[in-house]
Amino acid sequence: MAKVLIIDDEPNMRRILSLILQESGHSVVEAGGVSQALAQLGSDQFDLVISDKKMPDGDGFDVLKYCGENEPSLPVVILTALATVELAVEAMQAGAFDFISKPFVPEVVTAVVTRATERTKLLRENVVLRTEAKRFEFANEILGDSPAIFDLKEKIAKIAPTNATVLITGETGTGKELVARAIHKGSTRANETFLAVNCAAVSEQLLESELFGHEKGAFTGADKARQGLFEAAHRGTLLLDEAGEMSLGLQAKLLRVLTDGQFLRVGATTPRTDDVRVLAATHRDLLARVKVGSFREDLYYRLAVVPIDIPPLCQRTEDIPVLVEYLIGKVCRELKVPERTMSAAALKKLQKYHFPGNVRELRNLIERACILTANDVIDAKDLVLVSDNLDIEASANDDITLPDGVELPAFLASIESKLIAEALLDSNGVQAEAARHLGISRSDIAYKIRKYGL
Repeated sequence: MAKVLIIDDEPNMRRILSLILQESGHSVVEAGGVSQALAQLGSDQFDLVISDKKMPDGDGFDVLKYCGENEPSLPVVILTALATVELAVEAMQAGAFDFISKPFVPEVVTAVVTRATERTKLLRENVVLRTEAKRFEFANEILGDSPAIFDLKEKIAKIAPTNATVLITGETGTGKELVARAIHKGSTRANETFLAVNCAAVSEQLLESELFGHEKGAFTGADKARQGLFEAAHRGTLLLDEAGEMSLGLQAKLLRVLTDGQFLRVGATTPRTDDVRVLAATHRDLLARVKVGSFREDLYYRLAVVPIDIPPLCQRTEDIPVLVEYLIGKVCRELKVPERTMSAAALKKLQKYHFPGNVRELRNLIERACILTANDVIDAKDLVLVSDNLDIEASANDDITLPDGVELPAFLASIESKLIAEALLDSNGVQAEAARHLGISRSDIAYKIRKYGL
C-alpha cells in the first residue's frame, strides 16, 4: 500500500488521520510542522502528502511549492477547518490534488487517499515508460515486447556507448544489421557514417579492395586510386556482415586493423591508420570454425569482445502480432495497396509455424498475402507456408515419417534442394530474387546452389 506523510501541528489530528490510514493498510510518517516535513521529504520517498493549511512555522502551500518543484508526481492534499469555495480554488490553482475538511469523515479520507495514490502510481509508471522509451529510442526498429527482445535492447543499451567490438550472431533473417545499426545510433559515433559490407558476396581480392582500398595500378582495371570502407567510415561504424566467410589471408589483415589500427591499401607500402568501430555479424558458429582451422582464434576473440546473440522468431512467438501489424502497414505503403489487417486464425497459424527464415520470411509472407489477397483481411488460407508446400503441418502433434532406408539429413537435403530449384525456376534464375522468396540471404543461396549442384 501507500506511504503517506501527514503534516499537522496538532498531535490529535495526526493521530486520528494515522488511525484511519493504517486501518486501510497504508504506512504513515508524521511531521509536526513545515520545517520537519521538508526535511523528511528531502530524505525519504512518499506516495502522498496530507498537510494542514496553517501551521506556526509555515503554510501548507509551502509544502505544495516544494513538492511541485522537486517531485511533481507527488500529490498533496490540504487539510482545513474552513472549507470554502475560495480556499478550494486557491488550493487547486496552487497544485493541490484535493482538500479534506475538519472534522474528518473516515469514508471521505479513504476515498481521497485511494484516488491520490492511484494517480501517483499511474504517473510514476508513465515516467518509467517514458524513461525506458527514451533509453531504447535508438533501437526503435527492433520490434517486440517479449522478454528476449527486452533483454536484447538492454544489452544494446549497455554496449552502444562504449567503443567495444561486437560480434552479432543469429540465424538468417533475425535482423543482425538492425542490431548493428541500433548499436551505431546509440553510440557517440551516431552522427558519423554507418557502412556495411557482406563478406560472402564478393571474391577475396575484391573484398580486400572493398575494405582497404587500392592504389592506381594495383591490379588490372585499377586505373585510379580508391579509398576503402575503413577510410570511408572514418570516425563511424563498419559492419562486417557474414564475417565468417572471410579467407584466412583477409582475416590476418583484419586482425592487424583491430590490433593496432593500421591497414594497407592494395598495392601500397605505407600503412594508413583508421578510427572506426568494427561490428561483425554471422549466422555461422565461429568457434566451430576455429576448431577446424577455417577461422583464426585470435581474430575470433578480437571480434567477440562483446557477443550478442539474436533469438530466432520461433523462440519469441509473442512478438509476432506486433511484427505483423508493423509489417502490414509498411508493406501496404510501399506497394501502394489498400491497408490490410490479419485475422486471429491467420495470426494463430503464424505463431505455430517454425519460421526458418525468421523475420525476413515473415515479411515475405505478408508481402505475398497483401498482393494476392482480394480481401481487406488476410486469413489463414492466404498464408502459404513452406510446411504447406511440403504437406507437413507445423503442429508438434503431427507424425512425420521418413521414407524407408532414407536418413534424416538426406531427407531434409532433398526437400531443401527441391525448394531452392523451384525458387530459382520461379525467379528465372535470379539468385537474389530466389533468396528473397525463400527468406534466406544471397550468400546462403549461393552456398546451397554449389552444395546441391543446381
